[in-house]
Amino acid sequence: MKLRVGLTGGIGAGKSEVGAMFAALGALVIDADELAREAVLPGTEGFRKIVERWPHAVGADGTLDRAVLAQFVFRDSNARDELNAIVHPEVRRLGREREASAGPAQIVVHDVPLLFEAGFARQCDATVLVTADAQTRVERIVARSGLDPAEIERRMKAQIDPERARELADYTIDNDGTVGALREAVRDVFEDLMARVPTVSRSTA
Repeated sequence: MKLRVGLTGGIGAGKSEVGAMFAALGALVIDADELAREAVLPGTEGFRKIVERWPHAVGADGTLDRAVLAQFVFRDSNARDELNAIVHPEVRRLGREREASAGPAQIVVHDVPLLFEAGFARQCDATVLVTADAQTRVERIVARSGLDPAEIERRMKAQIDPERARELADYTIDNDGTVGALREAVRDVFEDLMARVPTVSRSTA
């Protein structure tokens, strides 16, 4: 029987890296960010609704300019809620489609940035939080994207407080050390999750 796991972590914490490690261990990893991009491709209902609400978020190539859209929603919590109401239902539908391809005893990991905020954690059999020191997170994002530190901090504040997330999560993986230490921590969590697979009784949503 499948085990549905919710994986989350603040921007720059290393959630995607942990997801890749879970995949290498045999889990089916479903990336909500990837699904969110698919949900707003030109021609989709999500795209139509977003363009209707934020017409300036369309780039010269006719697709969404995600950087411009981010400027709108990360500065305005109401706008962020509006965007989530458009995108999240479609992401969940696409996620269910992907989940159907999992093996009968396979762990299915949903990589979801807003796992707790959006309520998806309630549909999971277990939740995993990836954490890292705030300054480390900022440095990682600057190094990979060149974003202004002030903008990064705004985005961090738009997410759930890390200490509150730690209270809610079933497992917490700290990512302030080496890659080797992270890989070992992920393996420990994976093995514990695998031990739970035969006893799962929740139905998929």
